[in-house]
Amino acid sequence: TRLILHSKAQTTVMHLAAEAGSVEDLELEDVLSVGFGGVKCVESGGPEPGVGCAGRGVITAINFLEEEGAYD
Repeated sequence: TRLILHSKAQTTVMHLAAEAGSVEDLELEDVLSVGFGGVKCVESGGPEPGVGCAGRGVITAINFLEEEGAYD
């Protein structure tokens, strides 16, 4: 995603959800970035290494994207 977006790193869904209060408080536009060639990017994220299950961040992000119609 760094090369596609021409930036260092994208803010993760998990980080944005923590800032907003919960993932339900986010909108698709909050997490979606459009990069080179119109490629749409979302960074799932997860807990710090050794703290929890990294899969939780991926599952949360995928469920959020499905609910928001990102795959339509």
